[in-house]
Amino acid sequence: MEKKILMFISATIVALSVFIFTASDLRASDENGEAYCLALNMYFEAGNQPTAGKIAVSQVVQNRVSNLNYPDTICGVIYQAKWFENWRGTTVPVRNMCQFSWFCDGLPDVPEDSFTWEKSYRLAERILWGEFGDITEGSTHYHADSVHPYWADSLENTVIINNHIFYK
Repeated sequence: MEKKILMFISATIVALSVFIFTASDLRASDENGEAYCLALNMYFEAGNQPTAGKIAVSQVVQNRVSNLNYPDTICGVIYQAKWFENWRGTTVPVRNMCQFSWFCDGLPDVPEDSFTWEKSYRLAERILWGEFGDITEGSTHYHADSVHPYWADSLENTVIINNHIFYK
């Protein structure tokens, strides 16, 4: 009986180890980092959303890349922020002065839910392959329906997807 339990535990550990990976492993498999950046943003901005919400948040990033008012890369758009040098000499984003709040909220930017992270990464790859049309109607902004940012009234509301309101 003990051997069967030990064998079951060993088999379970081996099976689970196939799904254990780190962000650096995924970044290493993504030559230019675009899928990694898009997946990270999707994870933190829409990780609790259905697939449509994840796609929509990612399409806002892509729409910004195509807009001359924003950086011309996915990672550039996602990490666009006001920066300062802290007392250690490290350049860090100014708290709450980022395009995407998760990046400068002071919390670690490391995905903890490996299932949601892997799903976000695979979806990011599919988005970059052009598998989906723009369901945001060209939106360059969005926010959760629980807040009303100062800029919302100056833009055109395009669509509501899950609990996010999109604008252009």
